[in-house]
Amino acid sequence: MQSQPPPQRHDVIVIGGGAAGLMCAFTAGRRGRRVAVLEHQERVGKKIAISGGGRCNFTNINASPANFLSRNPDFCKSALARYTPQDFVALVEKHGIAYHEKKLGQLFCDGSSRQIIEMLLAECAMAGVDVICDCRVREARKPGHFALETNRGTLECDALVIATGGLSFAKLGASDLGYRIAGQFGLRITETRAGLVPLTFCEADKPYGELSGVSLPVSAGHHGVKFEEAMLFTHRGVSGPAVLQISSYWDGKGELYFDLLPALPGEEWIGADRHSHSTPLAILERYLPKRFAEAWCSRHAQGKPLQHYKARELEDLTRLLHHWPMKFRGTEGYPKAEVTVGGVDTGELVSKTMECAKVPGLYFIGEVVDVTGWLGGYNFQWAWASAAAAAEAA
Repeated sequence: MQSQPPPQRHDVIVIGGGAAGLMCAFTAGRRGRRVAVLEHQERVGKKIAISGGGRCNFTNINASPANFLSRNPDFCKSALARYTPQDFVALVEKHGIAYHEKKLGQLFCDGSSRQIIEMLLAECAMAGVDVICDCRVREARKPGHFALETNRGTLECDALVIATGGLSFAKLGASDLGYRIAGQFGLRITETRAGLVPLTFCEADKPYGELSGVSLPVSAGHHGVKFEEAMLFTHRGVSGPAVLQISSYWDGKGELYFDLLPALPGEEWIGADRHSHSTPLAILERYLPKRFAEAWCSRHAQGKPLQHYKARELEDLTRLLHHWPMKFRGTEGYPKAEVTVGGVDTGELVSKTMECAKVPGLYFIGEVVDVTGWLGGYNFQWAWASAAAAAEAA
């Protein structure tokens, strides 16, 4: 009977070959650790590859704890303070990758997202990291050290880092493996839901689907949180940066509010036309896309000239323009979501190291943790920062 080969042993094994996983691997490798990255897909970095329209919005120079959601808003402070956007920019510049600021502190590659993937792999190679693709973890155990049962055999390590991401973009291989491992070791998981995701119309607003492709600048608000960017109408609902941002704060209940004229507060939209023969539609067409102005006014504005509007009627119309409520049936879900809100409860982890307090040697980093960034490079910065924190301790 042929004997089984002995388990492969590493100091650190990272499950997940995405942004956080690769960053953690080479950072730990630089410290002299023998490190392996396990990726269940045929290649690493698939989500990196499609990010930023293929140019990878790899960080945001304005990233701060205020740009992240978590049940414990203070948890991310330590990691973000110790690995900053400037630290990652220095790594990008070291590899000669040209980049630019698009808007609001968002940094993109001039070329392709592949440059970031190749940079991470180059760093892994220099640090002696074993990158193992097509490696699926079936079970994780801790009989003293960690033992992983995989389709590549049994792998053992002293420190195990979970960088499996969330549930968004299942077509790129997203899975619940990280949550299952957390549950296996008795860790709490905060409720997960799709974030940075388009919203779908309720029945009453489905006619707005005829505006698909129309975009306009708005301020989107919910429970005191506001984002002023573009809203885009789709066949099924609304999307665009403002909607994606506010979606992460929406729990599926209640209304969202849109300021359709954020640059014209109060009755400034009326201008000198208060006593004219101009209708609200004629004026709003100056500031809003014609198709949207027509659809909105057909529901909410009378066709009479402004000079015939009573003061109260005008106040009501102005209030609605700046505080337009919309109810939504739901979201487009994980297939269209850029991130997963929720995850491994931060109360289970040490913020300085990302190590599990109950299970020494077990770490969780990146999107699998209950820390979710805004749109615009913030989630990448959390990946880099949480990975560096774990790598310095693992």
